[in-house]
Amino acid sequence: MVVVEARPFLFATEYTAMIILGIIMLIIVLSAMCWLLFNLAVFALPLFAAVSVGLATTDTGAGPNGAIFLGLLAGIATLTAGQMVFTLVPSTLVRVAVAGLFAIPAAIAGYHATHGLAALAIPAEGWRQAFALFGAGAISLTALARLALPRGAGFRATPSDARLSGQ
Repeated sequence: MVVVEARPFLFATEYTAMIILGIIMLIIVLSAMCWLLFNLAVFALPLFAAVSVGLATTDTGAGPNGAIFLGLLAGIATLTAGQMVFTLVPSTLVRVAVAGLFAIPAAIAGYHATHGLAALAIPAEGWRQAFALFGAGAISLTALARLALPRGAGFRATPSDARLSGQ
């Protein structure tokens, strides 16, 4: 005599659960990478300056500690000078030039990052290029907006704003 035990069919087996969990984690990680890319876009020019000065310092024989120190100093000086010129100089032409200096490296970094992310999911090279160009434009505009807005500018009302308006 053979006893056959009926086992209920479950849709969510271990493999299905892992696939669903993998897709959810992929979406979370890609979202975090895009958030970082947009938040750090304004620092593309200072990073380029820091790496360039660090590599040039290494070639002169200053060693890794000197290269790191001078690279950090160059990056901080580039960011500070750019923000000071952008906020203090009243000339529109100078402000546009400084904004362009910050937006061009951000656009290049945005293009390559978006192209790399698009290569994960899009097989056609034409669509990859289209997404990469869109990403370059969006990230360069984000860098321009972050440079133009003062620190702490946002859309939230503070308690002091409510007191001033009489609410």
